[in-house]
Amino acid sequence: MADFEAKRVTHEYVQTNAAGPEHVFPLLCPVREAEWVPGWEYRMIYSQSGVAEMNCVFTTPNPDGSESFWVVTEYDPASFRIGFCWIHPGMVATQISIFLEPDGSQTKTKIRYVYTGLSAAGNTEVAGFDRDWFVEKMKNWEVAINHYLRTKRRIETGE
Repeated sequence: MADFEAKRVTHEYVQTNAAGPEHVFPLLCPVREAEWVPGWEYRMIYSQSGVAEMNCVFTTPNPDGSESFWVVTEYDPASFRIGFCWIHPGMVATQISIFLEPDGSQTKTKIRYVYTGLSAAGNTEVAGFDRDWFVEKMKNWEVAINHYLRTKRRIETGE
């Protein structure tokens, strides 16, 4: 393991969301994401409030049957900032920073992901997280959250 060298990929994206940050920010929560993210699953481990808060811990399932562990690392509703760290054990560690800014009746949501491989297999996974993949992921997120903000219902496949 001494010869292992982690690979890291960083991506940033700015979304335009169809409501003010006071409406968008609460949706960036493991509980509330189930309202707008198709197929979203989570298991709450710890939250005093029952929703996103500083040091909230939850898991999400992976396709291989394992779980990724998430921690809310920054939570500042007054300045519309939230951060997460998620770890797929033995594979990838990811840091996510999200900052929302008012833009008239909309929100500019600045999103930054930092993916780090934790093993040779993790490095292979991180190598697949290229710019095109990331932009597609962010656009899908943007469509889904904006659909929810406009209709108050989760987008379904094909909409």
